Amino acid sequence: MPASPIDVTDKFINAGVTTILFAPTIEDVQEPLRAELDAGTDLTREVIGSSGWTVSSANVTYNPLHTTFTPSIPGRTTVEDSSLTLPQDIGGADVREVLPRGTEGYIVIMHGGDEVGSPMDVWPVRVSSLGKSISTEGTEVANIVVSFAIPAEPAESVAIPDTV
Repeated sequence: MPASPIDVTDKFINAGVTTILFAPTIEDVQEPLRAELDAGTDLTREVIGSSGWTVSSANVTYNPLHTTFTPSIPGRTTVEDSSLTLPQDIGGADVREVLPRGTEGYIVIMHGGDEVGSPMDVWPVRVSSLGKSISTEGTEVANIVVSFAIPAEPAESVAIPDTV
């Protein structure tokens, strides 16, 4: 009997689908409440770039005496440096008002949009810097790269809660 095939995915691109929120408070990253998400700020319409937001693990090798094979086990997990890029406002009414340096909270990434039961990632964050671009070419929007420190382990693929 052949192996069972993996389910065919409902493919999408992030543009027009993914939702990114900043929530100032989330009590339990594994089970955020709808009220905690709704109390946040939806950054989606202003996000023009993103970097990081990936958990990875280095494998640890060991050398058992009984064999010449060197096996490995999963090691510590780490996260990449993570950032969001948003446009600058000429008068300063932009992401700097929501996320000044030192701000602590949670970046919530709803990859398939804000759909009840769909998976989201919840990242504890602290804003570490706000890098403002200066372009002499005139071919890109003046932007701010908001860099985040990740002080605790993020919750991956947790269900988006209902309105209750």
